[in-house]
Amino acid sequence: MLELDRFIGLLDKHIDLLERRIIKGEEIPHDEKLFSIFEEYTEWITKGKLHPNVELGKKLAITTDQYNLIVDYRIMDHQSDSEIVKTLAERLTSFFTIKSWSFDKGFWHKENKTLLEEHVEKVIMPKKGKCNKQEQAEEGQRYFKLLRNKHSAVESNINELECRGLDRCPDRGYPNFKRYIGLAVGAYNLRRIGQELIAIQRQSLQSIVLEHIIAA
Repeated sequence: MLELDRFIGLLDKHIDLLERRIIKGEEIPHDEKLFSIFEEYTEWITKGKLHPNVELGKKLAITTDQYNLIVDYRIMDHQSDSEIVKTLAERLTSFFTIKSWSFDKGFWHKENKTLLEEHVEKVIMPKKGKCNKQEQAEEGQRYFKLLRNKHSAVESNINELECRGLDRCPDRGYPNFKRYIGLAVGAYNLRRIGQELIAIQRQSLQSIVLEHIIAA
């Protein structure tokens, strides 16, 4: 009965929003909008891309190292990419010595770049919008292009996470959603480590076979 009362309350809210928007022609403030009566934490995500240009869900920021292992992840709660850089930098620079760090354009902000340059030797953060001459010269440097090209590996890592089941969460409730994300990231890293161990073992076996052939 309590669960039914909760859904009736959400239904009343949705009816009120529709009446205000469709009949009265009001513009509903974003923080009042309801995107799911089943998972109320769901957000409207504008991707800035054509297909699809909008998604419903929760944004997840991941950070990978040179071995494609996920060293940090964060579920973003009504935050933009640029807003999480400061806390992300404080967290990771306290654990790692970072030689270079690459970001998407969405993370760009002048203050973010200045902050990162205090701790990281090479910060690859393409500017969002038009660059001035100094910024054009920096982004034209060979090291900048090489490190930016390596950033494409992150897109592959994200795609792998989605293919392993992280494109949709089957669990109900925000705490279970967060737990599911953590388990998926852990499973992704274990699989990556397992792949590397199998490759090392295979290479070792091949070396032993060659030694036997030469000895024969």
